[in-house]
Amino acid sequence: MRVLLVYPIFPKTFWSYEKILALVNRKVLLPPLGLVTVAAILPQEWEFKLVDRNIRPVTEAEWAWADLVIFSAMIVQKQDLLDQIREAKKRGKLVAVGGPYATSTPTEPKAAGADFLILDEGEITLPMFVQAIQRGETSGTLRATEKPDVTSTPIPRFDLLDFDAYDMMSIQFSRGCPFQCEFCDIIVLYGRKPRTKTPAQLLSELDYLYELGWRRGVFMVDDNFIGNKRNVKLLLKELKVWMQQHNYPFRFDTEASVDLAQDPELMELMVDCGFAAVFLGIETPDEESLQLTKKFQNTRSSLVESVQSIIKAGLRPMAGFIIGFDGEKAGAGDRIVRFAEQAAIPSTTFAMLQALPDTALWHRLKKEGRLRENKDGNINQTTLMNFIATRPLEEIAREYIEAFCDLYDPVKYLDRTYRCFLMMGTPKWKAPFKMPEWVVVKALLIVIWRQGIKRETRWKFWHHLFSIIKHNPGVAEHYLATCAHNEHFLEYRQIVRDQIESQLAEYLAQGAEKPYVPEQEKTEVLAG
Repeated sequence: MRVLLVYPIFPKTFWSYEKILALVNRKVLLPPLGLVTVAAILPQEWEFKLVDRNIRPVTEAEWAWADLVIFSAMIVQKQDLLDQIREAKKRGKLVAVGGPYATSTPTEPKAAGADFLILDEGEITLPMFVQAIQRGETSGTLRATEKPDVTSTPIPRFDLLDFDAYDMMSIQFSRGCPFQCEFCDIIVLYGRKPRTKTPAQLLSELDYLYELGWRRGVFMVDDNFIGNKRNVKLLLKELKVWMQQHNYPFRFDTEASVDLAQDPELMELMVDCGFAAVFLGIETPDEESLQLTKKFQNTRSSLVESVQSIIKAGLRPMAGFIIGFDGEKAGAGDRIVRFAEQAAIPSTTFAMLQALPDTALWHRLKKEGRLRENKDGNINQTTLMNFIATRPLEEIAREYIEAFCDLYDPVKYLDRTYRCFLMMGTPKWKAPFKMPEWVVVKALLIVIWRQGIKRETRWKFWHHLFSIIKHNPGVAEHYLATCAHNEHFLEYRQIVRDQIESQLAEYLAQGAEKPYVPEQEKTEVLAG
């Protein structure tokens, strides 16, 4: 069986970083870990080719070569996924589709022409698919009723990837999250009991990347890396030794819940292992909204103090924020900006709340008749809410635009980054010196030219840089790399403004809906 694995295109998002990646001659931030894991689970006597359409299109020779085309996609990749399914069917190919989007919304890939839907987690459903193929079946939907033991997951086929195209590699230690946030689809897809690989298993994956010659960053793509703290600490203790033995070849980033701040031992272990940044789901500084959406873990201590504890431990915070929660008071956008400034968080993802398919939020809103027609909850930052909110959508959208642009004002971004790195802890370890690649030196010179000479940031740029070198020299390289990120956000904030304003104009032209009034409030009004 000749299998063509195709990864659809991502639209421009917070994570796409085109402007920064172009500086270092790379195409994409992260590779399709799901597809290289699929290739490892399928029979190894089959032949595989992988095409990441974020790097290049599929060639006619590759279409002709394939007996079977397998796609995997997230919801933001929906449009290109459906288009590519049609392209494959046009050429008479057998098509199988899996991944988060197909699992939560299987009807659309099916309608586009997919023959097989390989849903849920592949450790269970891929062997079922292979058996169906061996029986001569040409279509079917394969689902799992339980969650797999990920200690049986094989090492991903990293050899199928074009290493030169990616800025970081992806690996995964755990699946699932113990919390119950109403809007989150992770607990729907992967459950609330975090399942982890063994330390030996993960170190084998790093060994393979090392053997293949990878020497750059690695993103631990767990949706909550610290969901199972006991197992994570066991991993980190062994990873610390591995990193020392291999002279710290990688730098790690990951995602974690903000209660990381309450575990100094865990933070110290992460920094000792080479972790440099962590994405935190802050969502909102409004405690009422956090309670309503069942994000209770963010209400147990001061969020500002938690973020700053993480910074002082030596980890750069990235934070996710959401606007549009039920019962939210006007000015939520300004409150988010003030929080990011106060906590000194350099970069933030910021989006309007979306009801993702099959989440608790989606089911509640459906029951209340609040879901907007033909809106599937695309979680890109350039998408209007897909449900009727409790305050006017126009008000939320305008607050969102202004807050997004304010967060990525180049001077404010530089100031926040400076304050963050002044207080940041320095790792105890030091990697051996190696000459930087010319492409990195060239990128640094471009950033210095743009931010230190050409733009209005020039005085701040030099003041902040020299101050960091003087007061916290151990983080200077990381600081400069974070300053470079603003090259992406400068352009992206205008994309967000243009696209949201365009959608808002269309929405208003069609006649805006009235905000939703909860039954309790209706009763109170009538009683009053």
